[in-house]
Amino acid sequence: MRDEHTELNKKLQDSFDTKLAKRVGELTSVTKALQEYEDAIENRDELTAMLNDKTLDAELRALAEEDFASTAGTIDELSQNIQKSLVPVHPFAHLPALIEIRPGTGGSEAQIFANDLWKMYMAYCNLRGWPVSVVSTQENEGADGLIEGIFEVTNDGAYGELRLEAGVHRVQRIPATEKQGRTHTSTATVMVLPSFQTTEVAEGEEDPDSVIDMKDVRVDIMRARGAGGQHVNTTDSAVRMTHIPTGLVAAIQDTRSQHKNREKCLQVLKSRIAQKRRDEREAEELAIRRGAAKVGAGRSDKMRTYNYSQNRVTDHRAGFSLHDLPSCMEGEGLEKMIEECKKWKMGEEVEMLALSS
Repeated sequence: MRDEHTELNKKLQDSFDTKLAKRVGELTSVTKALQEYEDAIENRDELTAMLNDKTLDAELRALAEEDFASTAGTIDELSQNIQKSLVPVHPFAHLPALIEIRPGTGGSEAQIFANDLWKMYMAYCNLRGWPVSVVSTQENEGADGLIEGIFEVTNDGAYGELRLEAGVHRVQRIPATEKQGRTHTSTATVMVLPSFQTTEVAEGEEDPDSVIDMKDVRVDIMRARGAGGQHVNTTDSAVRMTHIPTGLVAAIQDTRSQHKNREKCLQVLKSRIAQKRRDEREAEELAIRRGAAKVGAGRSDKMRTYNYSQNRVTDHRAGFSLHDLPSCMEGEGLEKMIEECKKWKMGEEVEMLALSS
């Protein structure tokens, strides 16, 4: 790897290439971790030689023993860093992200919770300074809940940052309409997809997982449906696309422009297809690595719980609880949750790497 890193660096100096630069970036973290580990090993060996020297005076021996203990701990940490650096970067990590939020079980309370999650992610993106583009929203009749919401975080690398937010989010609280003070449990689902460009690009530039043959896509144009009154779209501008081989469907009616709706619809469809292809590959790899005939690829029934009475947000995967629910819902506390989830995921991937070796 070190030789490859050196060779590719030389090639980059002659002429810049995007794919080459990406590979160099991947190798840099590995070579850096390896160099730090080797330096620590060399330091340990020098200290060992000093401690074996019977002529060493007491003061220097005490310092060497102290440094030796510290270096031993550093070597363990650097060894883990090497393992982490060997974990392959997610192939879509550099892309923008599409976030889809929908209510789960719980009726109107689930719709309200879905809207709360929408606001939470919007606040988080604002704190990070990430541009956001609303793709589609559909509110309930009372306009206090979300039936479906899709938005794009257009910042490069947003998918890598947010992909672990995907799953079933559960809320436990007393609804405003509850007269007897009983706590209700509701859920909402969050999908996080890599966002792919929909315009034509040069051959070889677009990620193969997002490539689809438009011959396999059925496009239906229909009249948009709304809540009534002035919001009803009286033109045939709503677009629904069905990818026949996979059965995946995307529908957009957000604007009065059929052309814009087609663009957004294709963007969502391509992202869903790419994610499906990626999930299928990950399921196969996981089954092989763990020697299992079948490993469920579906997300758990609850990946995170928001408990209002206890002022607590718990991520069940990372085993981490934040006892400041308002901070999480305002976006600031969510950053801590995301960081803990990244640590958990890295541990999982290092374990999988060890199983496959």
